[in-house]
This record gives sequence, C-alpha cells and structure tokens, in this order.
Amino acid sequence: MQRREFITLVGGVAVAWPLAVRAQPGAKIHRIGMISPSAPLSTWREAPFLRAFLAGLHDLGYEEGRDIAIEFRSAEGNWERLPDIAAELVGLKVDVLLASVCGPTLNAAMRATNTIPIVVAACNDDMVETGIIANLAHPGGNVTGLSKMTPELTAKRLELLKEMMPEASSVAVLWDPGYSAYLADWRELRERARTRGVTLQSFEARNIADLGKAFAAIAHERADAVITLSDTVTYIFSNQVADLAARSRLPLMSPFEEVTRAGGLMSYGPSIPDMYRRAAGYVDKILRGAKPADLPVEQPTKFELAINLTAAKTLGLTVPPSLLARADKLID
Repeated sequence: MQRREFITLVGGVAVAWPLAVRAQPGAKIHRIGMISPSAPLSTWREAPFLRAFLAGLHDLGYEEGRDIAIEFRSAEGNWERLPDIAAELVGLKVDVLLASVCGPTLNAAMRATNTIPIVVAACNDDMVETGIIANLAHPGGNVTGLSKMTPELTAKRLELLKEMMPEASSVAVLWDPGYSAYLADWRELRERARTRGVTLQSFEARNIADLGKAFAAIAHERADAVITLSDTVTYIFSNQVADLAARSRLPLMSPFEEVTRAGGLMSYGPSIPDMYRRAAGYVDKILRGAKPADLPVEQPTKFELAINLTAAKTLGLTVPPSLLARADKLID
C-alpha cells in the first residue's frame, strides 16, 4: 500500500492541518476546529466561504503554522457522522469550534461540549426560537456567531417571486423537516402569503431520493412556482434541485445562488463568504479572551439577488425592469 493511500485510509472523515509542527519553538498555537456537513475533504480549501474565513483570519494577523492550526472535519453529506466528528474535535482540545450552519451540525457541537466556545458561521434557523441562545444581544452559554435572518428572508423571497410572477397564486414550499421545524420561517411565510393572496403547499424532502418524489407531487398539484427553505438538502443537491424544477417547468426561488447558477430562476440571501469572513472576527475575539455569552449574534449586512435570465426565457417569463435594476447578478 502506498503512503498516500494509507493516510487516506486511516484519516476517515478527518483532515488535520498539522502546520503547527513548523511553528517557532514556544509559540502559542491556537487550534481551531471546523465542522462542515458537506464540504468535500479533498477540496475544502477551494470552497469560497471557507476561503473567506481563512482570509478573514489572515487579515486579523493570524498565520497557519505560526499562531493557529486548523483541524477541518466534514461529514461529506452523511450527517450521522457529525456527533463523532464533534466529539473527536473536543477530544483534541481545540480552542474554538466553528460550525458551518445550525441544524445537525451545530447540534452535534453543542452536545459534544458546553465549555469550548462555538461560533456558528451562518445559522439558517431562528437561534432564539430554537433555544440555541437566550437572545441576540446576550447569547449566554458557549454559542455565538451569525444568523442568516431566515424567517424574514423567506417572506422576502415570496415577495420577489410575486414581483416576477404577479399571477402566481399557488406556491409550493420544499423543505426538510428533519433539519428543522422552521417554526419562525413558516409563521412569517404564511403571514406574507395571506396578505398577497397566495396559497402555500408543503412538500418535504429529507434526502436526494425524496427530491424526485417531491417535484412529481408538486407538478401533480399544479403549483405555479417553488420556494425552498434554507436547509442543506437544497444546497448539497443544488444541481439536482435545479434540474428537477426545469424538467417540471417550475419557476424556482431559492436562498442559494448555487441553485440559480445550476438553472433555478432566482435566489435571494446573504453573502455567505461575507458571513464567514465576519465569523473570523468572532474567533479572534474569543482567542483574545472574550466569552461567547457576551458576544452579540450578528445578522447579515450584504444581500444578493441573482436571476437566471436563461431560465426565465425558457419558462416564458419576462423579468420586470424593477427586478433587473435591483439584481446583483444576472446569469445567462
């Protein structure tokens, strides 16, 4: 067996970044544990959001091998691995844990430790309503970070979809109840739908096998369009979701630009790389002695509207000038 194959075999789902061995003698090396539900282990540094986090640390004066070491772990789409991954990082006595998102990823970290500080880079749930934190200003406990404002943005996506399709009266909502109950999202979405004369239909998809069944059911019910909630099934399988929507000739509004680039109609949400860059600031403050309980949870400041012009043309939709003027990205 070659050495490369042996390292891959024994590494399992773990990728350590042992640059600490090149540090200056006696230098303090802070260990940062990073947990991802899906980023490929072989190319994780190429992901735009993870590059943004590392760039944020660099801008704050940190350098791998000199004063920080990164311990990256990914479940690569197999969420059952997350508890073991979190436990492994806690066993390594990392100084801070970075959880990519809420849901199973953050839950695994919180179950593994109530003492090691945890920073969530882009929480896609209501952190107060789900009991993750006490309140935004004073989180309490060992968790802080950034919230994606998903309840408010879910309602905003319906507004944008209605602007694109004023005649839409029946909208399917595709979501994963195994990821979250999304109580706040549903509350905001139902209220906005009521004021706009839209009937919502719920369709569940917990994995890739469910997606095909869900879109077949959506087409059977003759929904005018589809909105997806901000869970990782849509993100991980963005190509498949966009393809299924296109085959069913269903306009698709998503939180993720990746889905729109894959062929979905529209997306609206915060800049994920920007949030990860800001997450580096939380890590910096914690490494300098701040307590997570005292670090307010921040919300996005940069939002991006993307429209796939090719998808609109294929669907026979004319993009209103008001949306064209506000779009941050027009995709051909």
